[in-house]
Amino acid sequence: MPLPAHTTDVEDPLGPLPREFARIMRPELPGLIKEIGVEVTRAFPEYAALLSGPNETAIRQGVEQSLKAFVDRVADPSASTATRDELLRTFGRVEAYEGRDLNTLQSAYRLGARIALRRAKDLGRRFDLSPGLLLAFAEALFAYVGELEELSHEGYMEVQSRAGAAGELLRRRLLHLLLAGTPLTHITINSLCEQAGWQLPSEVTMVALRIPAEYVQAGLPIDILADLGAPQPHLLIPGPLTEERRAMLAAAAPGSSYAIGLTVPTEQAADSLRWARRVLQLVDDGIVPDAQVIDAGDHLATLWLLSDPALVTQLAARELAPLDKASGARRTRLVETLHAWLTTRGTAHEVGSMLNVHAQTVRYRLRNLDSHYGDWLEDPDHRFALEAALRALHLQGKGYAE
Repeated sequence: MPLPAHTTDVEDPLGPLPREFARIMRPELPGLIKEIGVEVTRAFPEYAALLSGPNETAIRQGVEQSLKAFVDRVADPSASTATRDELLRTFGRVEAYEGRDLNTLQSAYRLGARIALRRAKDLGRRFDLSPGLLLAFAEALFAYVGELEELSHEGYMEVQSRAGAAGELLRRRLLHLLLAGTPLTHITINSLCEQAGWQLPSEVTMVALRIPAEYVQAGLPIDILADLGAPQPHLLIPGPLTEERRAMLAAAAPGSSYAIGLTVPTEQAADSLRWARRVLQLVDDGIVPDAQVIDAGDHLATLWLLSDPALVTQLAARELAPLDKASGARRTRLVETLHAWLTTRGTAHEVGSMLNVHAQTVRYRLRNLDSHYGDWLEDPDHRFALEAALRALHLQGKGYAE
């Protein structure tokens, strides 16, 4: 279906595009995002490593927001781009932290634009769009890329001006490489350690801080690597977190809350940070109690049970399937009894006391469970899977009838 002609102020780079064009572009975004990710990481392997590092979420969101904001502005020229702007500045900051100039990032933007233009040509054939409209799209697209480049330049210069001594940039780049899983024997790691005067430890402990965290910097010892301006600020502490180190953190961050990851071999630093960040998320979800300082090591079972919520849901559905024919209220009582019995392995009196029901009621329910499950409850694998699923559901606060 041909689109109507549309003209607006020529100073708006998206002005020549009719708003209806957004309607046919929007369904293409998921596939386009995936295609750009594949092509960019193939052309620039350094970005493949970043997509498995500490800035993975911000980078993926930045790509999505950049494309979505383009379409949103076509549909509504007054649409806000605040989220996109900050993510694009983050791209520039990451390039500064990694010690690169902006040429690679700019080349990646332009490659993404060429892929989008290729997709637009396919749309042109499919919707019988005029050559003039496709030309206007190309002009608007490359003007938009210039806008993205300018935003990333702002972020890049912000880091450059804030970094001060060159040593801080070196140490921050070293931290990013360690979290990206760069082999410890890599020549770049060794070179940065030498330039920064930092001795590579055999073990590290990662700390995830809540934002804002910029004011923490002044109280940190020289051997701690920090990225306090990142979207998710974090510290790398060489070795285990001793009592002296804990006292140092408390003094350096008196107003901050943070989660302490496990002490791990240095090449596993990203795992320690991932667990610490996950604990903070579980606090936000109301699962782990809030505190100024939270140790991931105190919540290992919770971290494990909730490491894949979608999989827990599938596991619970499979293991509770024998009760699917029971009515809602009856099923809930049976599952509560099953959970209490699996957790305590207690007598009918002990389970009844836990559930505040008579022991005879517990015995009746256990006979019911035997009739539904048969030999399943005698199988240690099924018992373990049932207990794990029910504990996870309990941690998530999900009702047993769900």
